[in-house]
Amino acid sequence: MQVFYAPDVSGDTHILDEKESRHIIRVLRMKKGASVRLIDGKGNLYEGIITDTDQRKCAIGIVSVTKNYEKRSYRLHIAMSLLKNTERFEWFVEKSVEIGIDEITPLICRNTEKPGMKTGRIQNIIISAMKQSLKAQKTVLNEPCLFGDFLKRNNEGTVMLAHCSDNIERKGIAEVYKKGEPAVIMIGPEGDFSEEETAMAEKKGIIPIHLGNSRLRTETAGVAACHSVYFINQ
Repeated sequence: MQVFYAPDVSGDTHILDEKESRHIIRVLRMKKGASVRLIDGKGNLYEGIITDTDQRKCAIGIVSVTKNYEKRSYRLHIAMSLLKNTERFEWFVEKSVEIGIDEITPLICRNTEKPGMKTGRIQNIIISAMKQSLKAQKTVLNEPCLFGDFLKRNNEGTVMLAHCSDNIERKGIAEVYKKGEPAVIMIGPEGDFSEEETAMAEKKGIIPIHLGNSRLRTETAGVAACHSVYFINQ
């Protein structure tokens, strides 16, 4: 069954925006009476039926709603450095949303080569990945944040920093993170966190971790961290 994003569903009938209306009628050629699903990004999944096939304002009659649809028992926040190749950062966003992630903060670190991002494009990737993986809760995308400023935040739960240096003892995620707890994982740029940054994190009590023996690209590390927390919570 097709899934569409509708952030402001209310009442017995919902009118899709022009983009979704055009997609459902012109591209998918769906007809009146066809069954669809809507997700609102707030945790709700709606079962509906097409009642009006207007290409600019397709109407969906709401049949039922499931609140807190497949709500996770944990909260995951990954703060990862922006990358020189923006497509790699976008790939991380897409895959982490599909697996399940609550919040993403793009980090600007000492070795970050390209600090900017296309917010609108990434928000569209998040919505697309939500629909693909049938997630009803929309991942929060924060504005890019300086490494030092992120350390000043009151981050709840187990806060971890994944880096490659052998100068500091690192543990695996499963050794420091407990099922059901909120998790915050910081992941550095291609050149890793600087020694100054790892020292700053250590002073803040952030736990240094590794992601296995392989040396991973930043975006791969982000997905691996996301999946590790997901796996522990199964």
